[in-house]
Amino acid sequence: MTNNIPPILEIGGVLISSDILTEMFCCDYEKCKGICCVEGTDGAPVTLEEIASMEEALEGVWPLLSASAQSVIDRQGVAYTDRDGDLVTSIVHGKDCVFTCYEGDNCLCALEKAHRQEARAFVKPISCALYPIREKNFGHGVIGLNYHRWAVCKDAVAKGKALGLPVYKFLKEPLIRRFGEAWYEELCEVASLF
Repeated sequence: MTNNIPPILEIGGVLISSDILTEMFCCDYEKCKGICCVEGTDGAPVTLEEIASMEEALEGVWPLLSASAQSVIDRQGVAYTDRDGDLVTSIVHGKDCVFTCYEGDNCLCALEKAHRQEARAFVKPISCALYPIREKNFGHGVIGLNYHRWAVCKDAVAKGKALGLPVYKFLKEPLIRRFGEAWYEELCEVASLF
């Protein structure tokens, strides 16, 4: 079945790697403890609009942040430009997102926690919500979506396989948030053909 899917599809003007339709994925927070918030060398990709939203949300999330995170934000703000020239969330100790908060040994997003508890409008950067999909802007209005494989997500892959849950179905809500309901319906229609 998957042998008949072209490697790259175009849906509503967005280039999509076909493994978004074929690979299985479902976050398993009980096993990973939210490690994607504290692993890596750069923060999460963000837009200028998201930086403004994160700055507006600071007052509500500030008490949830570590003293180290507060210090980083005081020094450089909620985001910086990484070595590739991309805007990313600021990080603590070279790896932890400044918006990471902890409950026991679980890492949580302080922005998302405040959103759920206080019904704040901004949830978290779309790049975080869309993970393991990574968005690439090629310029001239061309956007591509790729499935990002990361060893820390091995339990999510196993859970996705056990549930038979493809990446695009697992990420239904953030895909709709980013591209709209009609676009997502078209994605589902294309996926059903394979």
